[in-house]
Amino acid sequence: MNNTIRVTLVAVSTALLAGCGGQDAAEQATAPAEVADHLNAASGVVLASGEFEGRSDHIMTGEITITRADDGVYVVLGENFSLDGAPDPKLGFGNGEYLPETKFSPLNELTGQQVYKLPQGVDLAEYTQVWVWCEKFNVPLGVASLTHSDA
Repeated sequence: MNNTIRVTLVAVSTALLAGCGGQDAAEQATAPAEVADHLNAASGVVLASGEFEGRSDHIMTGEITITRADDGVYVVLGENFSLDGAPDPKLGFGNGEYLPETKFSPLNELTGQQVYKLPQGVDLAEYTQVWVWCEKFNVPLGVASLTHSDA
Protein backbone atom coordinates (compact mmCIF):
# COMPACT_ATOMS: atom_id res chain seq x y z
CA MET A 1 0.00 0.00 0.00
CA ASN A 2 1.24 3.49 -0.66
CA ASN A 3 1.61 6.37 1.78
CA THR A 4 -1.44 8.17 0.37
CA ILE A 5 -3.88 5.66 1.77
CA ARG A 6 -7.21 7.32 2.45
CA VAL A 7 -9.01 5.78 5.36
CA THR A 8 -12.69 6.62 5.41
CA LEU A 9 -13.88 4.22 8.03
CA VAL A 10 -12.86 2.28 11.05
CA ALA A 11 -15.77 0.39 12.50
CA VAL A 12 -16.21 -2.65 14.63
CA SER A 13 -19.66 -3.73 15.61
CA THR A 14 -20.45 -5.11 19.02
CA ALA A 15 -21.58 -8.32 17.33
CA LEU A 16 -18.44 -10.40 17.79
CA LEU A 17 -17.66 -13.55 15.90
CA ALA A 18 -18.13 -16.76 17.89
CA GLY A 19 -15.25 -17.31 20.29
CA CYS A 20 -13.65 -13.92 19.75
CA GLY A 21 -13.59 -12.71 23.33
CA GLY A 22 -15.34 -9.99 25.23
CA GLN A 23 -13.86 -6.75 23.92
CA ASP A 24 -16.42 -4.10 23.16
CA ALA A 25 -16.37 -1.92 20.06
CA ALA A 26 -14.80 1.03 21.89
CA GLU A 27 -11.82 -1.13 22.86
CA GLN A 28 -11.38 -2.46 19.31
CA ALA A 29 -11.87 0.75 17.34
CA THR A 30 -8.77 2.56 16.11
CA ALA A 31 -8.57 6.14 14.92
CA PRO A 32 -8.32 6.41 11.09
CA ALA A 33 -4.88 8.06 11.17
CA GLU A 34 -3.54 5.28 13.40
CA VAL A 35 -4.93 2.60 11.06
CA ALA A 36 -3.35 4.28 8.05
CA ASP A 37 -0.02 4.33 9.90
CA HIS A 38 -0.32 0.62 10.72
CA LEU A 39 -1.28 -0.38 7.19
CA ASN A 40 1.51 1.72 5.70
CA ALA A 41 4.10 0.21 7.99
CA ALA A 42 6.51 -2.33 6.57
CA SER A 43 5.20 -4.86 9.12
CA GLY A 44 1.83 -5.11 7.32
CA VAL A 45 1.32 -8.59 5.85
CA VAL A 46 -1.42 -9.48 3.37
CA LEU A 47 -3.19 -12.62 4.62
CA ALA A 48 -5.85 -12.87 1.90
CA SER A 49 -7.26 -10.93 -1.03
CA GLY A 50 -10.10 -11.01 -3.52
CA GLU A 51 -12.49 -9.13 -5.80
CA PHE A 52 -16.13 -8.36 -5.05
CA GLU A 53 -18.97 -9.49 -7.34
CA GLY A 54 -22.56 -8.35 -6.98
CA ARG A 55 -25.44 -10.60 -5.95
CA SER A 56 -29.26 -10.30 -5.97
CA ASP A 57 -29.15 -7.93 -8.98
CA HIS A 58 -26.84 -5.53 -7.11
CA ILE A 59 -23.70 -4.10 -8.64
CA MET A 60 -20.66 -4.45 -6.41
CA THR A 61 -17.05 -4.19 -7.52
CA GLY A 62 -13.66 -3.61 -6.01
CA GLU A 63 -10.74 -5.22 -4.30
CA ILE A 64 -10.49 -6.49 -0.75
CA THR A 65 -7.41 -7.39 1.24
CA ILE A 66 -7.09 -8.76 4.74
CA THR A 67 -3.91 -7.47 6.35
CA ARG A 68 -2.13 -8.22 9.61
CA ALA A 69 -0.47 -5.26 11.31
CA ASP A 70 1.34 -5.16 14.64
CA ASP A 71 -1.89 -4.45 16.53
CA GLY A 72 -4.38 -6.74 14.78
CA VAL A 73 -6.00 -7.90 11.57
CA TYR A 74 -7.78 -5.50 9.22
CA VAL A 75 -10.23 -5.94 6.35
CA VAL A 76 -9.42 -3.28 3.75
CA LEU A 77 -11.84 -2.45 0.95
CA GLY A 78 -9.93 -0.90 -1.95
CA GLU A 79 -10.26 2.59 -3.34
CA ASN A 80 -12.17 0.99 -6.23
CA PHE A 81 -14.85 -0.52 -3.94
CA SER A 82 -18.41 0.31 -4.98
CA LEU A 83 -21.90 -0.90 -4.07
CA ASP A 84 -24.93 0.46 -5.92
CA GLY A 85 -26.90 0.88 -2.69
CA ALA A 86 -28.97 -1.07 -0.18
CA PRO A 87 -30.36 -0.63 3.30
CA ASP A 88 -28.55 -2.21 6.24
CA PRO A 89 -25.46 -3.77 4.57
CA LYS A 90 -23.26 -5.84 6.89
CA LEU A 91 -19.86 -7.51 6.48
CA GLY A 92 -19.29 -11.14 7.37
CA PHE A 93 -17.63 -14.34 6.24
CA GLY A 94 -18.75 -17.49 4.49
CA ASN A 95 -17.88 -20.74 2.77
CA GLY A 96 -20.11 -20.96 -0.27
CA GLU A 97 -22.88 -19.24 1.70
CA TYR A 98 -23.08 -16.36 4.14
CA LEU A 99 -22.64 -17.36 7.78
CA PRO A 100 -24.67 -14.84 9.85
CA GLU A 101 -22.79 -15.62 13.05
CA THR A 102 -19.61 -14.20 11.46
CA LYS A 103 -20.98 -10.67 11.01
CA PHE A 104 -18.32 -8.26 12.22
CA SER A 105 -19.38 -4.78 11.10
CA PRO A 106 -21.93 -2.67 9.26
CA LEU A 107 -20.80 -1.27 5.92
CA ASN A 108 -20.89 2.48 6.44
CA GLU A 109 -19.80 3.71 3.01
CA LEU A 110 -20.98 2.61 -0.44
CA THR A 111 -17.78 3.60 -2.22
CA GLY A 112 -14.10 4.02 -1.64
CA GLN A 113 -11.44 2.67 0.64
CA GLN A 114 -12.58 1.50 4.06
CA VAL A 115 -10.80 -0.25 6.90
CA TYR A 116 -12.37 -2.55 9.49
CA LYS A 117 -10.49 -4.10 12.41
CA LEU A 118 -11.48 -7.71 13.05
CA PRO A 119 -12.19 -8.92 16.57
CA GLN A 120 -9.36 -10.93 18.11
CA GLY A 121 -9.49 -14.66 17.60
CA VAL A 122 -10.97 -14.76 14.10
CA ASP A 123 -9.43 -17.71 12.26
CA LEU A 124 -9.35 -16.65 8.61
CA ALA A 125 -8.40 -20.15 7.53
CA GLU A 126 -11.98 -21.18 8.34
CA TYR A 127 -13.46 -18.91 5.64
CA THR A 128 -13.19 -18.70 1.86
CA GLN A 129 -15.30 -15.58 1.29
CA VAL A 130 -16.20 -12.12 2.57
CA TRP A 131 -19.87 -11.24 2.13
CA VAL A 132 -21.82 -8.00 2.13
CA TRP A 133 -25.31 -8.94 3.32
CA CYS A 134 -28.51 -6.91 3.56
CA GLU A 135 -29.93 -7.78 6.98
CA LYS A 136 -33.16 -5.87 6.39
CA PHE A 137 -34.18 -8.05 3.42
CA ASN A 138 -31.98 -11.05 4.25
CA VAL A 139 -30.30 -11.16 0.82
CA PRO A 140 -26.69 -11.12 -0.40
CA LEU A 141 -25.44 -7.88 -1.94
CA GLY A 142 -22.00 -9.10 -2.94
CA VAL A 143 -19.26 -11.60 -2.23
CA ALA A 144 -15.49 -11.77 -2.62
CA SER A 145 -13.80 -15.15 -2.87
CA LEU A 146 -10.58 -15.03 -0.90
CA THR A 147 -7.18 -16.20 -2.03
CA HIS A 148 -5.17 -16.89 1.11
CA SER A 149 -1.47 -16.06 1.09
CA ASP A 150 1.25 -18.16 2.66
CA ALA A 151 1.92 -15.50 5.30
